[in-house]
Amino acid sequence: MTTATVTTVTPTLFVKMILDRWYASIENCDTLLSSLTDETLQKEIAPGKNRGIYLLGHLIAVHDDLLILLDMGDKLYPELNEPFIKSPDKTVEKLPTASELRTFWAKQSEAIKQKFDKLKPEEWFEKHTAVNAEDFEKEPHRNKLNIVVTRTSHLQYHLGQLRLLK
Repeated sequence: MTTATVTTVTPTLFVKMILDRWYASIENCDTLLSSLTDETLQKEIAPGKNRGIYLLGHLIAVHDDLLILLDMGDKLYPELNEPFIKSPDKTVEKLPTASELRTFWAKQSEAIKQKFDKLKPEEWFEKHTAVNAEDFEKEPHRNKLNIVVTRTSHLQYHLGQLRLLK
């Protein structure tokens, strides 16, 4: 019979586990994006489905919302909301180039990391901006850290789609 060591569960441990997954997902996306050409990003992930460029713009627009939800400042690229969240792919005539979106992605990822690094572990368990104080009292799981969990899942979903371009 083996004996397992039980680690004391702390807010710091929870935050580390979740942020490690977030940063690994960002790194996986960086690696995949560097392996795809701008021309490849113009292709649909499957016939009749979104193009890679749209998915990249969508991820940037959604990650921009993190800044608002986590009360970390204004969006870096608010102009991406209309073409990549409010509108389906292929309905907006002029989009940023793949090269521009790659630059936005890199700058945004670094800006988010800097803001994440400033938060103390206990601050991650505070309410996010989309929940009011009364609801948060009843549902304390609606906290900032949970937003990162959901956005990590969202990133992984679209990362799987982008892999179809390879």
